[in-house]
Amino acid sequence: MIADSPSILEVRDFSIALGAQPVLRGVSFGVARGEALAIVGPNGAGKTTLLKCLAGILAGGSGEILLDGRPLSFYARKQLARRISYVPQADAQSVPFTVEQFVLMGRYPYLSPFSPIGRDDRRAADEAMARTGTSRFAQRRLDTLSGGERQKVYIAAALAQGGDVMLLDEPTTFLDYHHQEDIRLLLRRSARGSATTTISVTHDVNRAALESDRIVALRGGRVVFVGTPEAIMRPDLLAEIYGCPFVLVDHPRAGLPMIVPSSGEED
Repeated sequence: MIADSPSILEVRDFSIALGAQPVLRGVSFGVARGEALAIVGPNGAGKTTLLKCLAGILAGGSGEILLDGRPLSFYARKQLARRISYVPQADAQSVPFTVEQFVLMGRYPYLSPFSPIGRDDRRAADEAMARTGTSRFAQRRLDTLSGGERQKVYIAAALAQGGDVMLLDEPTTFLDYHHQEDIRLLLRRSARGSATTTISVTHDVNRAALESDRIVALRGGRVVFVGTPEAIMRPDLLAEIYGCPFVLVDHPRAGLPMIVPSSGEED
């Protein structure tokens, strides 16, 4: 965790229902400025819903979500977008835009209706594509790219958008090992080059432990753990969160226990 750094985002007793179904129940935690926070938990725990609430994509609910001590509702939509960027999963849906056009869309918080794209906007987009290694296919349509390439473009758009909080929804899901590592290296380089706070939803507890300052675990819409990677990597605690047994062994270099597949044999 970032020592002595004040919270940039704070969630206080937040609950929300989608339709008649409660999804988040009394969620509370804070995120320090410059911190890398991972959100883990089983399917249906409310992880993506929480991320969308933090981004202001989903409104409503009870309790509070504060950005620099002020409710998200205090900020106009464009003001909020200048502070918080959201990177969704890179799906295969058809998007009829080139990479350059898509990254330039990340500049929407700085544009007025019908205003032309300015020099600063193009510079921000060019720098974001250069940082993510996507400049070489700037003129290709997004739907012609691989999943790993699309994910880099989504991150480039978030970088072009600016802001000091980046929210990522399972940024390496469905990617092969090579592209997973590319995305992780890209995010680590981006974090080192700025004071960006990153909050990532992931199913990969091992990676959350290796790459995050702290971890929040959800189960049934409730926070069941907030703490360090060292504290969560225990078989009993992981079994409580996920409802199944775990086998852990020490990582040869990281000094942390890691989850390994079970042998498939019954005890």
